[in-house]
Amino acid sequence: MNDVFILLDRDAELAIVTLHRPDKFNAWHSAMRTQLADTLQQLNVDGTVRAIVLTGAGDKAFSAGQDLAEAKEFTGPRAITWMDEWSNLYGAIRRLDKPIVAALNGVAAGSAFQVALLCDLRVGHAGTRMGQPEVNSGIPSITGTWIMWEILGRARTTDLSLTGRMLEGDEAYDLGLIDRLVSRDEVLPAAKALARELGAKPPHAMRLTKRFLRELTDAGFAFTEAAGKRIHKEAFATGEPQATMERFLAVHAARKHT
Repeated sequence: MNDVFILLDRDAELAIVTLHRPDKFNAWHSAMRTQLADTLQQLNVDGTVRAIVLTGAGDKAFSAGQDLAEAKEFTGPRAITWMDEWSNLYGAIRRLDKPIVAALNGVAAGSAFQVALLCDLRVGHAGTRMGQPEVNSGIPSITGTWIMWEILGRARTTDLSLTGRMLEGDEAYDLGLIDRLVSRDEVLPAAKALARELGAKPPHAMRLTKRFLRELTDAGFAFTEAAGKRIHKEAFATGEPQATMERFLAVHAARKHT
């Protein structure tokens, strides 16, 4: 039996989807990406669901992003299938006809930051930390750069992509990356209330509006998918990402034992 890395709960017409690798700060690996994409696709055709909330297990992380223990083993060709997995997941989010709200209960780094930005709206707290630190792990920032560009423009996207710095909740809210800033214990209740508000809208108007929003960015998304495969294949073929992640994991392991 496969391990379950995505939990699904129902609250009337609201679906609550939880990323569930709490011992890894809900970091992504292949099975988790696939399970989340499958769950969202199923919810999209479930006529009893009007809105979705996406959150992370525990109180420290929405998700820490890519599991480096997985990525450090990648080769150039594996980087292409890795990008296919992300395209499948990002496509599942983009194709949702129903509103999806991210409840950012903690850190949202790298690919988790990207997933949060692909959701329709985001609820966080002052301690929420968001950003695109991939360059620090030797991974080029491709999809994240495109998603941020759509929201922030060139100057701020360049800053976040090249420095890899993380934003605190207040700055993320000021930049429009968090839509509702509440107290820590109100993140999930506020996200559920917002999702219910959106889910109560006329469903065909919601579906068609979301479809047009998707159409506005379809060309850019397709371009980014192709660029991601090409660039990540080249990056992982150099061995730099793997070596950088190995060093990071070694330092992290040493700190845990001191």
